[in-house]
Amino acid sequence: MKSSASAPGKLYIAGEYAVVESGYPAIVLAIDQTITVNLKMNQYGGTIHSTQNSGLTVPWQRKNNRLVVDKRKNPYAYITEAIRITENYLIELGISELHYYDLTVSTCLDDSDSGVKYGLGSSAAVTIATIKALLAFYQVDITPMLLYKLASLVHLEVKSNGSFGDIAASAFGGWIAYTCFDRDWVRQALDEMDLLDLLETPWPLLRIERLELPAGLELMVGWTRFAASTTDLVDQLNGRLSDEEKTKAHQGFLADSKTCLEKMILAFEQGNVSEIQAGIQENRRLLLQFSQDMDIEIETATLKNLCDIAVKHGAVAKSSGAGGGDCGICFIQSDQEEARQAIINEWEAAGIQLLPFSVAAPFSGLVFNKNLEEVAND
Repeated sequence: MKSSASAPGKLYIAGEYAVVESGYPAIVLAIDQTITVNLKMNQYGGTIHSTQNSGLTVPWQRKNNRLVVDKRKNPYAYITEAIRITENYLIELGISELHYYDLTVSTCLDDSDSGVKYGLGSSAAVTIATIKALLAFYQVDITPMLLYKLASLVHLEVKSNGSFGDIAASAFGGWIAYTCFDRDWVRQALDEMDLLDLLETPWPLLRIERLELPAGLELMVGWTRFAASTTDLVDQLNGRLSDEEKTKAHQGFLADSKTCLEKMILAFEQGNVSEIQAGIQENRRLLLQFSQDMDIEIETATLKNLCDIAVKHGAVAKSSGAGGGDCGICFIQSDQEEARQAIINEWEAAGIQLLPFSVAAPFSGLVFNKNLEEVAND
């Protein structure tokens, strides 16, 4: 018995840093570069193997029907926690016979030459792919919201300080408008409710809505070739919020970002290209002011160059995600082919690599019939 599942990486389009706070919106995109997890049943023990960790293989066993792994030798915290929480879900569904299996991870979210990560949400994608592969392995129906909630519980347990928007992108695919749930409510509910009840209950403040990029507008992604740590940058921000002036500036930023993103989301819904472009420009301005107020580097010199080159040729541009490296994005009119090529050429001369990604198709779910045969995979 075996299964295989993939999950896409993500790009933040707008709303970074504000979206870390519950209830503040962002726009996130799933891209067609994926992480794939393969499961193959084993009889006497299991292993976890990933190309992301120099091919390291970690063995695991079961004790009282639970996965046990030597934590001193385990770099796969997201994977093992995903297995633990998903198997708890399976047990509550009445699936009492849990198997051993070998789990193998392969990724397209790193540069194939250097192995450096693009900054496309690999921890979220590997969590989603692991959960999806496990549910398919036991032939349990899958929905995007189920994937999102299980993966969010995993990241809460691993003490992630992010917004979980990367999880939403990997679970749902396509373009989405997103706001994070009330973390305190979910943590408390996890202690008070059965897992099945928690997964079926609406989570306060959570918003995941599908969007579409209007015709005539094209997204370009540039990679700085320098990896940045979202966790470190968010930790830097949290360390500064004890300062009263910075806290005041932070509150102003949150309010302005929410206004900007609500206008952008409406522009997506209405297909208003000019308003989307204006929103990108405004969000970049807000992030630049925020980075100055907080003394954190979001738009590095290379990211500034990426944006300035795009703007020079009539596009709009900004950093993507936490900044500090990784990727920048720009939007250009689809009929501006000459300007598009000029941007590519100047990016390349500046050491910025165009990433030719496409949008990952929206995921609607996976359903099994009573005979446990796959009948639909939208």
